[in-house]
Amino acid sequence: MPSKYQSLLTKVYEIHDLGKALAVLYWDKQVNMPPKGNAARTQQITTLSRLLHQMSTSDEMGEMIEAAAVELNGADYAGDEASLIRHLRRSYANARKLPPQFVARMSQLAGEAHPVWVKAREDNDFASFQPYLEQVIEMCQEMAELYGYEDEKYDALLDKYETDMKTAEVRATFDAVKAALVPLRQAIDERGTAVDDSIVHQPFPIEKQKEFARYIADAIGYDFSRGHLGTVVHPFAASFSRDDARITTRWYPDFLNPSLFGALHESGHAMYEQGTHPDLARTPLARGTSLGIHESQSRMMENVVGRSRGFWQAHFPKLQECFPEQLGQHTAEAFFRAINKVQPSFIRVEADELTYNFHIILRFELEQAMLNGDLAAKDLPTAWNDKMNEFLGVVPSNDSEGCLQDVHWTRPGFGYFPTYALGNLYAAQLWETAVVQHPEIEEELNQGKTNTLLAWLRENVHQHGRKFTPRELIQQVTGKPLSHEPFMRYATAKFTDIYGL
Repeated sequence: MPSKYQSLLTKVYEIHDLGKALAVLYWDKQVNMPPKGNAARTQQITTLSRLLHQMSTSDEMGEMIEAAAVELNGADYAGDEASLIRHLRRSYANARKLPPQFVARMSQLAGEAHPVWVKAREDNDFASFQPYLEQVIEMCQEMAELYGYEDEKYDALLDKYETDMKTAEVRATFDAVKAALVPLRQAIDERGTAVDDSIVHQPFPIEKQKEFARYIADAIGYDFSRGHLGTVVHPFAASFSRDDARITTRWYPDFLNPSLFGALHESGHAMYEQGTHPDLARTPLARGTSLGIHESQSRMMENVVGRSRGFWQAHFPKLQECFPEQLGQHTAEAFFRAINKVQPSFIRVEADELTYNFHIILRFELEQAMLNGDLAAKDLPTAWNDKMNEFLGVVPSNDSEGCLQDVHWTRPGFGYFPTYALGNLYAAQLWETAVVQHPEIEEELNQGKTNTLLAWLRENVHQHGRKFTPRELIQQVTGKPLSHEPFMRYATAKFTDIYGL
């Protein structure tokens, strides 16, 4: 007779497999599905979402979790078994707070809203998307009440992406980031040293962009034998197992950065999933522990690695080989400076490292206002533009490069955006610790290699999956709680060098 824990694992595997089948439907919807397939696909996804929710929240599931917990009483806290029980208890309690019909409504709304958003973004037509955003806001408000909260309504949603993180904590961290970044940005502005980025604004044949994207993703450690590169409107990564973690990017015919850094960014996400320990397979532990920690891996590969001088000293010759007419007469140093130009811009995913955080703080504040009922959907474009002017001194000329640029508000997913900026902070803190422990990482990076860095990340971050909360993990790996100071040390050193401050 199987043990209580083995019986629970059998059920967990079943739920996991159905969940991954659902994820494949999402992937195909974004990457391959013909436009007219949306209605049927939305029905399929909604049905599977409802059935999965019912299985995950059944009385039987709760009883199996508790029976296994009793059987494993006294198990090692850091062990796979105790970690899985902790995660299942938490996720079960949260999922039970959402009625099945609510979950079905969320899935239906997301399925209907996405193609409308794609068209609205393409046509610069906020009015067509507004009714769907109104429903998203209402469902986020309802979700917050269903989950419950002690301090702020936003806490209930933030916690689902960054476990145990409070809105007040994020606000204080972001305030510290703003206070530290503003003087650095002002110093760069006052220096007046122009950094020419025209090198990346040229005609770049898309097929050659695809060739180089595969080359550079492989160079940082993304395993294409367990991966795939697809094309989408808004880049993302998805994993169906540690041996099937896929990435996407988008291609602009006259701007290299989106495809290049999109590929590096999503590779960082997928490499996290590829690095989870095999023993965690087919369980919910075989994922990144939070979106903030997940984002630390993508931002590290995109920026700390992918925008470093030494990295391009090594890989620029290959880029020149792909684009001899565009880059043949340029140097690696010129390219390095171009991709690190500090300049307020409209599009979040194309922003430089310093201004990027302001894009996130803007969304963080707007989400709270919408959730609390202080900002109506119809007023979002104006509120967006006002904050862009306040934070970055620029105003979008249309909503497509303003409040319609992100896919996130096509679904009830408030609370996600802060994790992007938290990821920058986690990345710098992890990088700083890794280099102290292995100084050779920097020399390897100057050779275009990430071997030691990736091995360190595999050992200290990736293999653990969701066994520890983000707060536990960052303390365990770096010996300190999350702080903005490592990021400021990294950014100050880098941009003081580039701009001669």
